This record gives sequence, C-alpha cells and structure tokens, in this order.
Amino acid sequence: MPGRVAPKALAQSAQQAREDVTEQEALGSAFEAAFEAVPNGVVLLDAQQRISWLNTHACVHMALDPRGDIGQCLTNLVRDPALVAALGDPSAPEDFRIGSHRADQVLLVQVRSYAPGRRMVLTHDVTEADRMEAMRRDFVAHVSHEIRTPLTVLAGFVETMQTLALQEKEHHRVLELMKQQTSRMESLVSDLLLLATLEGSPKPAIAQWVPLGPLLQSAVSDGQHLSVGQHDLLCGVAPEQELELAVEEREMASALGNLVSNAVRYTPAGGRIELQANLRADGYLELKVIDNGIGIERHHLPRITQRFYRVDKSRSRATGGTGLGLAIVKHAITRYGGELLVDSTPGEGSCFTLTLPPARVRVVGTELLSSPGFMPSSPS
Repeated sequence: MPGRVAPKALAQSAQQAREDVTEQEALGSAFEAAFEAVPNGVVLLDAQQRISWLNTHACVHMALDPRGDIGQCLTNLVRDPALVAALGDPSAPEDFRIGSHRADQVLLVQVRSYAPGRRMVLTHDVTEADRMEAMRRDFVAHVSHEIRTPLTVLAGFVETMQTLALQEKEHHRVLELMKQQTSRMESLVSDLLLLATLEGSPKPAIAQWVPLGPLLQSAVSDGQHLSVGQHDLLCGVAPEQELELAVEEREMASALGNLVSNAVRYTPAGGRIELQANLRADGYLELKVIDNGIGIERHHLPRITQRFYRVDKSRSRATGGTGLGLAIVKHAITRYGGELLVDSTPGEGSCFTLTLPPARVRVVGTELLSSPGFMPSSPS
C-alpha cells in the first residue's frame, strides 16, 4: 500500500528516538554534574525569576532548599536589596556583594543572561579574600606609618644640621639620635623580610638536627646584652637531658630571641627572667620564657601575635620594638607543627611557651648543660 512504512523502519526510528532521548538525558546529567563541580553557587531562573535549577553551593550560600524551592521566586527567598535591584532592573550592576544567612560571610553575586528571558545567578564566597585584602591594607598602612616616623625624624635632624651651627656636644647628640632611628628602620626591614620568608615557605622537612644548648645560650647572651646587667637571667633544661631539634637554626634562634628580648623590655630592672626546656612524658618539648614583669591584661592575649599589634604602643617604640616579634615567633613555631601559648597576669609577669612535637625533638645524651650562666630548671 503506497505510503506505508515498513515495520522494520518503524522499529529503527523508535530505537533511534530512544537513543536520542538517552543521549540527551546523559548530556543533561553531565551538565548538572559539571555545575555541581563548580566551586560557585549556580541558580538558573526563568522569565518570572523562578528557580529552575540550583546546585549545592547555592543552597549553602543562600540557605535554599534543593527540592522545596524549585519553582519559587528567588527574591521571595533571598530578600537582599542589591539582589532584588539587579534582577528587577536591567541597568543595575551585574556584580555586587551581599551578606549571607551567616553573619560572618560575604558573597560576591554575578547575574548573567544565558537565554531569552532567562538568567543565571552565580555566588562566590569572598569572605576570606576580603579578610586578606583588609589585612593587606592594614599591613601597608602600618608599615608606612612605622617607616614614616623615623624618616620624618631623620629629615628633621638633617635639616637642623644643614641650617644651624651646632655645638660639638649637640652635634654628637643629634648624630646618636639619627643612628637610633636608622637602626629602628633596619630592624623593621629585617623583621619584615623574615616574616615574609616564614609566611611564604612550606613546612620544612627534617633535614638537620640542631643542638638546643647553643640556641638557649644565644638567647641568654642576647638578653644579657639588652639588659646590660639590670636583670637576673637563668636558663636550663630538665635534668639528664641534652636535646636536639629538627628545625632551621636561624628561625628558632629568632623565635627564642624575640621572646627573651620582650621579657627584658617589659620586666623592670632587678626582675628575673628564666628559660626552661622540659621534655614531657608524651615526647613534646616545652620551651618557656618566664618573667616577673608588668604582665599583659587578658583581653590583649588573643591579639598579641598579630602584626604590629602593641599592648603599650609608646613603651614598645621607646624600647625599640617593631611590633612584629610575636608574629615571627608564632609563624616560626607553627611551621614545625608546634604552637605558642601565653599565660600572663598584670603586675605578676608572663609565661610564653613554645611546644614542639615529638618528631622534632630527640635526646642525644645524658649530660646536663653546664655552660656558664646555665642552671637546671625544675620540671614543670
């Protein structure tokens, strides 16, 4: 009969249609899987701003229900004025920030058209990026301020020497003050370079073992030089233990040196400063710097390791501090899997403790450190 389609051709056509449907379903599943893998939130909207599809990140960012909110108007669920304006006004900015249901989270939102009458809303968590940018701005501002101050002083002294005829005594005084400001800038640059190295370096492997004794001796020597005999400095290790550390010698020396110099600066003349090195039963090493100085009020303790944070700004600058010492200590010790602990009582003193994990510590002998100025500390 003319126009009649053979059963075989019908079967082939039906099979091809089924294969096309299967292929389209597979392609649709692949697209959904791809959008799920994207680290951003994705919401697809129809012409009435109703949710056609959304991925898991969008649900997390905007507290949406992946099933119950399909077909709902997005602006009824997320009532942020910037989002409402962007979806309702084609001339509104396509990229903007909004807060999320979490008080500490900031989302970057992008609205894009992807088909006639349809739009895509993309969300990206920029909380950490904004925090880092704020830290960068603060850091630049602090560095600029710290360098500008001694430069201003130096410029004033140079102008004084150029325009005034100074007596020899006054001339020497001005030169000494200029030297102090130059040293302050040198210390600041040195600490900045060390901190940048620590922050940008990977966790060091166990490449060499450094004797603990010389590290302690160096810290005591630096402290005595800074103290000029005004403090009683003692240092020791737990009885019958001579230890080695798997650390970079320069970094650990800087960490201990910063703690000791801080103790000297904030302990009045006649005070006592003690270094202790105690190997705990669990294999962790505790390096303690204990003083009976002015102490630190408790509300300052969470912030004292921040760069340029000073408990007493005027006293810190007067004693030559750069505001980076404890930040260096914290970064140095955390690179080795350890931590910095601080306990302090105003008017009674402070105890700064560095802990190192067992993998970074070993006992190499049974002789007690006997170098001049050393004494065994009682186990804590």
